[in-house]
Parts: sequence; C-alpha cells; structure tokens
Amino acid sequence: MSKKTILTSALLLTSLNAFTPNISLNTDMSYATKNIANSEFGHLEIPAIIHGLGGHSHGGEEASAMNEDGFNLNYVELGLSADVDQLFSLTSFFHISEESIAVEEAFFTTNKLGFNTKLKGGKFRSSFGRINEKHHHTYDFAEIPLVYHGFLGSEGLIEKGLQLQKTFDLPQYLMAGVEVFAGENENSFGTGNIQAVNAEEDDIAVKGNDSPNLIVGYVKTAYDLSEDTTILGGLSVASGEHRIDHLEDEHPHALSGDTTIVGIDLSMKKYFDSYSYLSFESEILYRELDGKKYEYADAAQDSFASADLNKKQAGFYANLVYAFDKNYKIGARYEGFFKNEVNGIDKEDDLYKTSLMVEYAPSEFSKIRLQYNNNRALYNEDEERQNLHSFILQFNLSIGAHAAHAY
Repeated sequence: MSKKTILTSALLLTSLNAFTPNISLNTDMSYATKNIANSEFGHLEIPAIIHGLGGHSHGGEEASAMNEDGFNLNYVELGLSADVDQLFSLTSFFHISEESIAVEEAFFTTNKLGFNTKLKGGKFRSSFGRINEKHHHTYDFAEIPLVYHGFLGSEGLIEKGLQLQKTFDLPQYLMAGVEVFAGENENSFGTGNIQAVNAEEDDIAVKGNDSPNLIVGYVKTAYDLSEDTTILGGLSVASGEHRIDHLEDEHPHALSGDTTIVGIDLSMKKYFDSYSYLSFESEILYRELDGKKYEYADAAQDSFASADLNKKQAGFYANLVYAFDKNYKIGARYEGFFKNEVNGIDKEDDLYKTSLMVEYAPSEFSKIRLQYNNNRALYNEDEERQNLHSFILQFNLSIGAHAAHAY
C-alpha cells in the first residue's frame, strides 16, 4: 500500500470521526427519608411562591422525585453531540423517566461566525444566571435552589429560541449575550389563552401571547485574583408577558400580566493543588410580577372575577464546597427568600433552607452523595409552618463521551 493511499485513508477516517456523534448516558438514583409523609408533603407550599409541591401550581409540577421516601429513579439523561459540518454543531439531551421520554435540549451552535460571536438555536438551557445553564448531575447539591424552583420551576429556564453571544477582546474576560425565547415557562411567563372551563369555545377572556414572548440579556465577567484564585460575576435580566392557567386545579385561578426577573451572581474558586479547592457560589434573584388574577365569578365556572395583582419577591442561595482531593468533598448551602410582597402586603418572608453534604467520587464518571436538608420554607394547608428534615443518599453514574458543560 502506497504512502499516498495510507495518508488518504487516515484523513478520511479523521474526517468521519469528527462527525460521529459522542454518546453519553447519565443515570441518577437515590434513597430518601424525611419526617413528613409523601401524602402530606405533596400539599405543602411556599406562601405566594409555590403551592402544591405535588401538584401543578407555580413550580410544583415536577417536584423532584428524590423527595419521595424510599428508592427513587430520578432521571436518565441520554446525550448526543457532534459537528454537523464546518459551520454547525448539534447537541441533544433526552430526559427519560419511568413514564416518559422528553427532549430536554436540542440545539445547534455555529462554529465559524467570526468576531468572537456564537449563535445558538433550538431548545436549550438559558445562560441566565449561574446555575441555570448547568445540568442537574453537575450540581454541588442534590436539588435546584428554592429561588429557582419558585421563579423558574424545578428544571430552571429551558426554552425554544435563539441566543447570540459575544466575547470581547479585552485583557479581562467579558461576555455578553441576548436570548429570544417562546416564553412558555409556566412559573413566570406563559403564552396560552385564559378561558373559563365551561365557557363557549370562542369566549376567550384573555388571548394568548405571540412568540417570541421572552427576552433574556446578560453580562458575565471573570477575574484572576492570583494564579490559583478566580472570581466570576454576572448580571442577568429576563422579561416577558405571563399567562398562568390553573383553572382546573383544586383551587382554580389564572394570572395575566408582565414579569421581570433580575439576577446577580458571584462565584469564587481557589485551588490548593490540582484537585483540592475551595469554591463559593451565590445568586440573588428578584422578581416583579404585575397584572391581574382571575377567579370564577360563579359556581357555573363560565365567567370570571378579576383583581389587580402585584408581586415583588426576592430570594438567594449560597454554596460553600471544599474538595479534599479528586475523590472527596464536603459542602454547605444556605438559601431562602427575603422579600415576599403581594399587593403591597408583606407575606411570610423568613423562608429558608439549610443543606449539608458529603460526596465521594471514585472517578469522574460516578459520585455518591449523602445530603441532609432542614427546610423551614414550607407551610401546610392550615398555614402552619413545617420543620422538614430529610436525608438523601444519591448515586450518579455516567458512561460515554458527554458534551462539555459550562465552567
């Protein structure tokens, strides 16, 4: 065989490998126990923010399965990614549960747009804030922070749309982006009609929104304090109209108006050696929701009574994690809400949750985490504050080549 033939074959093989999808499978399982029964837990609420953790109300629609007592298969994530050609890459993640398969993300990114600019399109996690862009299995703790669960749902902000992102050619890292989304997030936005259950088909009280309905903008920066210490910060804004329709719930209601969420994030990581580090991560989110609340005017459920509604709410989380080496780490999280104003009236705002965790990672493809939570943000249907204690033993394992995650 000639050298030319060998070289041609090698180049062809390299070219084919470049377009062969990376395939990964991530599985998350847990055993949980808590001092409140599953049947009661599903009816707990965070006043004016999340009601009905086991139902379909303002963030409870996908309450984490790992809160259920006993053994849980929380999720299976199948990932595919590859270059399409010289211009585009394609990435998809499928979320698999015991009951269904759903497209979590499916998006393209440009490879050669120029000017340090990248275009992304499809269904994807917004780059709003710090933790939203991360996949669940990369979290330092078992659950998404309460403020994200309350404002953006248990899965965060995942939408269909476009993202344009530019990194500026400066001595200090600076990146800015804008996203245009359909705006279907049920917790704070939404696009559907609002119509009484027993009204005529064309008798729509509030018409749905046209897409795009949500605009997200953000600026992010990073600064090296020293060779082994980096600080990251960002400012994010999400704004759009909301349509929240819970007219078929046990306590039917609907909302229509506008929502703006502002987020500030600050993180720091200090390395002591190649594997040992101390990291701090925090975010503050402020949400203002302004519009009208609709409830049935009569028992026939064919007409509405409306009232003005204004919510001004804010919450936060702060993580501190210490990695002893490449196998062991410990961490603590403190989170909650410090503002909860509805129509100028202060609701319960001393709402907080404390978590402690210890993690063992035999390799980069597996980790075992034991986490303890004390949740003092929940109330029962009699408006009595609950003191929820829970333990979660979590197993997370991955196989295959997974697409890179955000730092």
